Amino acid sequence: MTDDDMNRAWGTTPGTTAITGHIQRLLQRVRAFDLRRPMVWNGLLTTSWVLFAVLDVSSGGWRTVALDPNVSGTLVLLMSVAFSAPLLWRRTHPLAVLAFMAPVSLVNAWSGAVIQAAFLQEIVVFNVALRLPGRALAWAGALVAAPLLAGAVRHPHSWDPLIVPHLWAFTLSALLGIVVRTRKEYTEALVDRARRLERERDQQARLAAAAERTRIAREMHDIIGHNLSVITGLADGGAYAAAKNPERAAQALEAIGTTSRQALTELRRLLGVLRDHPAEADRTPQPTLDDLDDLLTGVRAAGLPVRLHIRGTPPSAPPTAGRQLTVYRVVQEALTNTLKHGGTAPSPTAEVTLTYRPEELEALITDTGTAGRAGRRGPEGGGQGITGMRERASLYDGTLEAGSLPKSAPVSGWQVRLRLPLEDTPS
Repeated sequence: MTDDDMNRAWGTTPGTTAITGHIQRLLQRVRAFDLRRPMVWNGLLTTSWVLFAVLDVSSGGWRTVALDPNVSGTLVLLMSVAFSAPLLWRRTHPLAVLAFMAPVSLVNAWSGAVIQAAFLQEIVVFNVALRLPGRALAWAGALVAAPLLAGAVRHPHSWDPLIVPHLWAFTLSALLGIVVRTRKEYTEALVDRARRLERERDQQARLAAAAERTRIAREMHDIIGHNLSVITGLADGGAYAAAKNPERAAQALEAIGTTSRQALTELRRLLGVLRDHPAEADRTPQPTLDDLDDLLTGVRAAGLPVRLHIRGTPPSAPPTAGRQLTVYRVVQEALTNTLKHGGTAPSPTAEVTLTYRPEELEALITDTGTAGRAGRRGPEGGGQGITGMRERASLYDGTLEAGSLPKSAPVSGWQVRLRLPLEDTPS
C-alpha cells in the first residue's frame, strides 16, 4: 500500500489542521506497523489485559461488584487468565475464542464472582462483527448470553448487575464492529476504484498516443511519399530531356524545386504542431476537394497523364473537412502508387472519377499501369499505402477496395474504389 492509498483508506486530507494532521499520521504509522507485524500488536494487547486482570485479582477489586465475594481467589485468577490470554487469537479465530470463553463465563456467572475480565468477550465480539459473516454474530450472541442467563437463574436478583451491562456492551461492540467494517469496505472499494481509474487512464493515454502516432505516420507517409514520387518522376523526365530539349529539362528542375519546397513546408507545419505550443502552431487548413486540381497538376508534371471526372450533383452542404481530406489523401496515395509502380512501357495513364450519390461519395481511381503490382498490395507486399487508405476510410465508416481491373475491362491496370458516407452513421 502506498502513502496515497493509506491516505485515502484512513481519510487523511490535505486541509487538516497541524494537530489533527500529526494525529492522523501517527495513527497511520501505528496501523501500518500493525499490518506488517500483527503478532507484535496482538502480543502487547494480550499481555496488557492479562496484567490488568491479574492486578484486579491481587488487589481484590473484583469483590466490590461480586455477587459472592467469598469465591476462591485461585478460581478468580484462573478465570481472569482464561478471559484475557485467548485474546492473542481474537483476529484469526474470533468465534473459536468466544466458544473457549463461554464455559469460563458460565463458571463466572454461576459462582457469583462476576469479574470485570468477562467484559473482554466484547473485544472478541467486535472482531466477529468486523471479520466474519453476519450469521456468525448470532452465534456470538448465543455464546455470550447463554452463560449469563444460566447465572441469572442461579442468582435470581442479579438481572441488573449481571445481564444488562453485558447486553449493552455486546450491542455497542457489535455496532462498532459493523461500522468499522462498513467504513473499511467502503474505503477499500474507493481505493480499488481509484486504482482501476488510474489503469484505465493510463490505457486510454497509451491508446490515444498510439492512435496519434498512427495518424502522424499516415500524414507523413502521404506527404513525403507523394512528393518524392513526383520529384522522382520529374527528375527522370528532366534527365531524359536534358540531351534533346534543355528548355524542358530546366522546366523539370524548376518543378522539382517547387515540389520540394511544398513538401518541406507541409513537413515543417506537421512537425511544428508536434513541437510548438498549440497556440503558436501553424494552423494552415488541410487539403480539401477544391485542392484536387493542384494535386493532379503536380502529378501531370511528373509525367502521369490523369483526367478528372465528376458525376452526380454535389450536396448543398459540402462533406465535412475530415471526409474531404480522406478523399484527397486516397486519391493522392493511389496516384503516387501509379507513379511508383505503374511501369513505363507502355506509359500508364490514370483517371479519377468522383461520383456523388444521395448518401455517399464514391472515388474511383484507375490506371493502365502493368508493372510492380506486388508493391501495391499493402501489408502483403511490405507497403503501408493501402493499409493507410483503409484506416482513413474506416474513420468515417467508409470502405476501400484495391486490386487489378476486372478481366472484362478493355485494358489491364489497377483500381482503387473508396465509398464514404456523407453523414455520420452508427459504427
